[in-house]
Amino acid sequence: MGKCKFQQKWLKKDLTGLESMDQCRRTLEQHNWNIEAAVQDRLNEQEGVPSVFNPPPSRPLQVNTADHRVYSYIVSRPQPRGLLGWSYYLIMLPFRFTYYTLLDIVRFALRFIRPDPRGRVTDPVGDVVSFIHCFEEKYGRSHPVFYQGTYSQALNDAKRELRYLLVYLHGDDHQDTDEFCRSTLCTEEVITFLNARMLFWACSTSKPEGYRVSQALRENTYPFLAMIMLKDRKMTVVGRLEGLIQPEDLINQLTFIMDANQTYLMSERLEREERNQTQVLRQQQDEAYLASLRADQEKDRKKREEQEQRRQEEEKVRQSALAEERRRQTLEEEKERKSECLPPEPPADDPESVKISFKLPNDTRVERRFLFGQSLTVIYDFLFSLKETPEKFQIVTNFPRRVLPCLPTEEQPNPPTLKEAGLSRSEVLFVQDLTDD
Repeated sequence: MGKCKFQQKWLKKDLTGLESMDQCRRTLEQHNWNIEAAVQDRLNEQEGVPSVFNPPPSRPLQVNTADHRVYSYIVSRPQPRGLLGWSYYLIMLPFRFTYYTLLDIVRFALRFIRPDPRGRVTDPVGDVVSFIHCFEEKYGRSHPVFYQGTYSQALNDAKRELRYLLVYLHGDDHQDTDEFCRSTLCTEEVITFLNARMLFWACSTSKPEGYRVSQALRENTYPFLAMIMLKDRKMTVVGRLEGLIQPEDLINQLTFIMDANQTYLMSERLEREERNQTQVLRQQQDEAYLASLRADQEKDRKKREEQEQRRQEEEKVRQSALAEERRRQTLEEEKERKSECLPPEPPADDPESVKISFKLPNDTRVERRFLFGQSLTVIYDFLFSLKETPEKFQIVTNFPRRVLPCLPTEEQPNPPTLKEAGLSRSEVLFVQDLTDD
């Protein structure tokens, strides 16, 4: 219980600026009381960019620094040699002890006066780029390829590409920093080794972004290197190298760490490949399903179009039949009206009567008497009123053959009478069908 309260107090006052103890407790509970993960998550929120340590619950991306299997390699400073060396060491020991003690006291007191400006990350990319420029001005451009992005972005890229990420924290004021950068980090063999095998991210702890990472990784001394990789689906610190290390020793230690964790990386690669294959298979199945669905939809569309076409054709036939029925009914009504309007047939002994025999297109004959003074229109109306007569017809004589002008025209609005047409008392006229014309 005391440890939990200490963790809450440290998270609240010293690192994250949280005011509520309940909020500190909830934050620690969300991270299973992992103080490093909780601090890193809070610092990422202050940074203003999406945190890689607080992703969706299904696949949390955290840097696991509490793994008991982390390989740690610490290079101690060389012991004094000879009487002169020990004498100088013993003489300088009180001064060094006093200097660092006073420095720690001052730093501790300043934390109560004003917050550490490094505790608030406002421009993480700018911090990294600024460190790279300062490094090149002091040590030259011959160095490993620095990752020009935030620590969170480097973690994400290393996870996505399944590569090792080597993190270097640069202590500006440490006595071994210059020698490490000149004699180890900028040597040709180290540059070639790092560029070919891993991502390399570095930043000074005097920068807010570097300070944030140092609080998460909790280095003990400088120079400090941490090897991070995807292990058991979490970004995990698998190696820590602290102290002034020589080039050959650095390469040997990094190689040892990589060889010791190669099986985990291979397992992650195989698992990812299997997931990718499963995803590809699922995608192919989805595409096949969509293709089948589109084919079914196309069949349904064509079926609906055919049904609509048949319906339209049936409707067209029905409308045509209705129109034909209306036309036929209108024709019958017109025939009946014409029949009712015909003048009565004159008697056979009337000297003005004309007996006309009509030969219809169906070879039937019809006879009727008319008067010489009646118009040819009467003959036409009589034939029109007969059921056997076609809808459109004309009346012609045989010898000589001529068409009788029975209907009015623009040139002759009043058709001639039977007498004017030159008909005799007994005539045979032919009815010619014009319906097809």
